[in-house]
Amino acid sequence: MLAYAVRSSRGFRPLFATAALSGTAYAALQLDENLTAKAVHADAPASKGALDPNEFRAFKLKEKKQLTRNTFLYRFELPAGQTSGIYVASCLVTRAMLKAKPEDEKPKAVVRPYTPTSAPDAKGYLDLVVKVYDKGVMSKHIDSLKIGESLEMKGPIKKYPYEANAKKHIGMVAGGTGITPMLQVIDAILDNPDDKTQVSLVYANVTEGDIILKDKVDALAAAHPGRFKVYYVVDKPNWGGIFWRGGVGYVTKDILATQLPKPAKDSLVMVCGPPGMMEAVSGNKAPDYSQGEVKGLLKELGFDSSNVYKF
Repeated sequence: MLAYAVRSSRGFRPLFATAALSGTAYAALQLDENLTAKAVHADAPASKGALDPNEFRAFKLKEKKQLTRNTFLYRFELPAGQTSGIYVASCLVTRAMLKAKPEDEKPKAVVRPYTPTSAPDAKGYLDLVVKVYDKGVMSKHIDSLKIGESLEMKGPIKKYPYEANAKKHIGMVAGGTGITPMLQVIDAILDNPDDKTQVSLVYANVTEGDIILKDKVDALAAAHPGRFKVYYVVDKPNWGGIFWRGGVGYVTKDILATQLPKPAKDSLVMVCGPPGMMEAVSGNKAPDYSQGEVKGLLKELGFDSSNVYKF
């Protein structure tokens, strides 16, 4: 069975109900397969695991576990004793021949990125956490897979080049499935006793029931009280918020000022979530998918491109 182990003033409304895509996933909706392939090849290291950055390989679905009303953890089988090849921080792309639009006469290659939540040193399996959308072509395809059926993947794709102790304090702002790259970095930090980096996470969702991997996040916070803290924000708390101890409705400038590190050379804020959230908190990436200018609440707080990273 799938299980989780604990390794060592103005604001915005989280628009997760209609567009809860991470910044990376949203960008990929604009990409065709050739452009995505170029992104993979641009800085692709030699393959060190089951994945390959230069070709798609098929992996069989081994297990499936429901996490929220529309989010699932899919575990794919890797060759015995082999790791995926994923490193911190990186992602992969999936590919399937699908009819992306109702008017399509023939299936075509659909490519979408995902950040694995399994540890880089996990042998024999790779986990993807996927939110299934009504209009999500790839997410619906992954959800339709039966145990034993395969999904094509290519990677890893280099994202943020994390180095232990390079920063004193890392803040994170995540929305919905934007938690997945954050967990990749959090796990790497907390699993390394020599890494003294502090981590502060602000994690926003629509309801309490939509908080992905909350049990794992809470367990990490409890196990590392001096190194990792989390502050949840939900748009619609249960029971009118009577028993809710986190933020309600808006992620505000005050919340970020209180929960995140101050702007400094030894601090960094990572952001990943739906486009509306990205724009309000940090600004979206540039049209060419580079980091672009820092805008929104983080700019008002004094952050700039030297201490903000957009997944």
